[in-house]
Amino acid sequence: MSTRPLRRLCVAAALPIVLVACSSSSKSSSSSSSAAASATTAAPATAAPTTAAPSTTAAATGSGPVDVLYAGSLANAMGKQVGPAFSKATGYTFTGYSGDSGSLATMIKGKVRQGDVFISASPTVNTTLEGAANGNWVSWYAEWATSPLVLGYNPSSKFAADLKSKPWYQVLAEPGILIGRTDPATDPKGKLAVEALDNAATADSEPALSAIATSTSNVYPEDTLVGRLQAGQLDVGFFYAAEASAANIQTVPLTGQTLSAKYTVTVLNNAPDEAGAEAFVTYLLGAGAASALNADGFILVTPPTVTGSGIPSGLQSLLSGG
Repeated sequence: MSTRPLRRLCVAAALPIVLVACSSSSKSSSSSSSAAASATTAAPATAAPTTAAPSTTAAATGSGPVDVLYAGSLANAMGKQVGPAFSKATGYTFTGYSGDSGSLATMIKGKVRQGDVFISASPTVNTTLEGAANGNWVSWYAEWATSPLVLGYNPSSKFAADLKSKPWYQVLAEPGILIGRTDPATDPKGKLAVEALDNAATADSEPALSAIATSTSNVYPEDTLVGRLQAGQLDVGFFYAAEASAANIQTVPLTGQTLSAKYTVTVLNNAPDEAGAEAFVTYLLGAGAASALNADGFILVTPPTVTGSGIPSGLQSLLSGG
């Protein structure tokens, strides 16, 4: 993925109605990679993807970069599959930047990072960008996929055999196990991991899990978690099933839990390239991306569920409720 210098904008008080260009520069997006070498074998536990047919609306063709800010759990799917395929199909250049959904929202609101499209792993993150007090960056979003929270593990770990024969919550309570999760303050996946640990601590009588949920020693940046697990620095980690599948990580289900990512997409208000942004959303929600997303185990929401108003005219026919 290409990298361009960051275009900084000076935003007038009535943002997003008025944008005033400040200094010379162009928008930036940097590639982000969260995976190291893949595990040698993989048998991720994933929910069956939807069989509903996605929209067949073709994405418009064009040129120039489309900056997509996306949840770190999508690093492999976006950076290695959907993004390159979108560029090939449309002529646009996909440029992506991944990170914790909450951190990305903070960057957008603080004008630290600019983008055309924002993809979050939780609908609630979008609300932090809605309304005048939050900069009016988001007025609508569409939930397009889900993926359950699972426990990924390194097959070379000394705890791997236990994970195949014992309940996951008992294995996590074993002495010496190295656990990885993301920051619940900024990442929806980290918040779900804490919920899973607290639920199991009570329901399954494993009080040691409460201590794991409150410890900060097992918290890592989302874009490093996959690599740490694959390098053997961690025995286990909390991932979404589709994320683990894309990275060839072996998993076990979190029995007793029903926690999932809910992926949303929106075109940011005042996107520098709204036409390119609409083309990307059309591709993401259409048949073009469906095969790769289904192969990774994403459970596609068809048609996507729309919240809010002000959907661009170019996406009206694609999204319901617009």
